[in-house]
Amino acid sequence: MMNKSMKSLLGGLVLLTAPTALATSTTSIPAFEASITTARGTTSPGGATVIRSELKTALDAFLNDTGGPTGVDSAERAYLTTRLNDTPFQQSLTGTAAKYFADFYELNDANPVGAPLYLSPVAGTAASLYGATGPLANASRIQEGYIANGQGVANQATLGEAFSSYFGPQSSIFEPITVKELIARLSGNIFSATPTVDEVEGATAFITAISRNSNRLYVTGWSCRGCGAPGYTAGYVIAAVSTDRRFVRMVSVMTTSD
Repeated sequence: MMNKSMKSLLGGLVLLTAPTALATSTTSIPAFEASITTARGTTSPGGATVIRSELKTALDAFLNDTGGPTGVDSAERAYLTTRLNDTPFQQSLTGTAAKYFADFYELNDANPVGAPLYLSPVAGTAASLYGATGPLANASRIQEGYIANGQGVANQATLGEAFSSYFGPQSSIFEPITVKELIARLSGNIFSATPTVDEVEGATAFITAISRNSNRLYVTGWSCRGCGAPGYTAGYVIAAVSTDRRFVRMVSVMTTSD
């Protein structure tokens, strides 16, 4: 396996040789502003107030403006900083929308090189950790670990690099979620089977034990051919991050395969 320092070095070289791989502010910022204008329209769900789902759609422009989820660049980060400090703009958001903006801003700090997050499989099976058996426990892989003090914090690059290094598949962009959204994701079908209530409650408690005081929960999807099973596989991964942003617990769930 490629070590973390080499991976970070190569990642930096790729960024230097291919700057267009990052999102471009010339398209994302106007797209964001257009979405906010629409969200403030009288016929929008929140009227003149921007609700969380509308803000999420608007912020997605910073992740997808070059045709795929590629991340926030420095110019976009500078723009988001002005919006974070724009009192009238922040007051136009609902409380949950403002929380999503703050979470998105923190996670997407425009640093393209992740901190050295070293993960290890947890002791015990998922079933024992969830306190229940079923499709969710059977499909779960769990790892956790620390970023050494002074070596950085968990951001978008950190989570993506760590998941790829320790789980295998390439993930999409991580996005903030609420506990309610976590429960909905954990409750989804796995290979056409429905997780039990006990599994979902146990998994929720296990995951949020890390993020309970920080409210830092993130999710993304993944897909791979030949990762953990023959053929094509896909699923999602939840990342729970501690208050100091140095401890991360990741739970990857395989939901489909061919």
